[in-house]
This record gives sequence, structure tokens and C-alpha cells, in this order.
Amino acid sequence: MNHQYLTFFIRGEEYAVGILRVKEIIEYETVTRVPSTPAYVRGVINLRGAVLPVVDLAAKFGHGSTEPARTTCIVVVETRLGGELLTVGLLADAVSEVVDIADEAIEPPPSFGTHVRVDFLIGMAKLDGRLALVLEIDRILSPAEVQLAIEAAAETEPAADVA
Repeated sequence: MNHQYLTFFIRGEEYAVGILRVKEIIEYETVTRVPSTPAYVRGVINLRGAVLPVVDLAAKFGHGSTEPARTTCIVVVETRLGGELLTVGLLADAVSEVVDIADEAIEPPPSFGTHVRVDFLIGMAKLDGRLALVLEIDRILSPAEVQLAIEAAAETEPAADVA
């Protein structure tokens, strides 16, 4: 069976996430830093009145913080925490395309050669002679990390309207 994925780049590596989890892609905007969150939680943005935590996947995967460029964007995704769906922004260097990937075209993740923890991956997909790392979006952020980001966002909510 084929499923659609959004592909995007982080530090020259291509990643894919199930399109059904992607709510929208927005231009990078200034992110309000929130004290006492991990370095890869870039901060929060005000998205149409909702405070959205933004995660820097490059930093999460050990590549260091993303320096915003012209193509930098925020991929707004839904992640499951317990039985709840939460909306989080993922910082990407550039969005590539929406692709159809057959289940059998996704191979188990390699145990070496990638900077991403194997438990963050569904596998590797072959796309026209290149490989994309297919992310397991619900495993990238632990419940504690998501909760921390949400609590931090809630604390900054009154100030978020000042923009």
C-alpha cells in the first residue's frame, strides 16, 4: 500500500513524515525563546492565536542549532501524547515535496551511518535514487519534553499577543 509523505531537508539529509500528520507549512518567523526548555526547543510562536512550541530537529539530532535562512520553514505537525493529539512546529532547512511511498519501499533503519536515533525512525525510503529517513513523529519528542514545551508556551501566552 502507498502512503503520502512530506519530505524536507535538515543539514543536507532528507527526511519524510506522514502527510496525514502535517497540518501546514509556514514561513520561518521569529520564535520567542522560553527559559528552562532544552536547547532544541527553539521556543514558541503565535499561530492564529494558538501558542505553538517549535522544535529544532537539527539540534535534537545533535547537529547544533539551525541558523535561519531564506528557505527555513516550520512544518506544523500533530504528535500523539498519551491519547491526545498535540500540535508542534518542526524547524526544517527546506521543504522538498510530497511523495507516494509504498510500504515495501521502506526498509528498516540502519543501525549506523545516520545521526538520528534508530527509535526516531520508521525506516529508510528509496526515492528516485536517493534515500529519505522516515520519521516516527510520535517518538521524537518524549511526553515529558512535549509537556515541558506546552507548559512553557502556556506561561508565555499573555506575552505572545504583543507581537
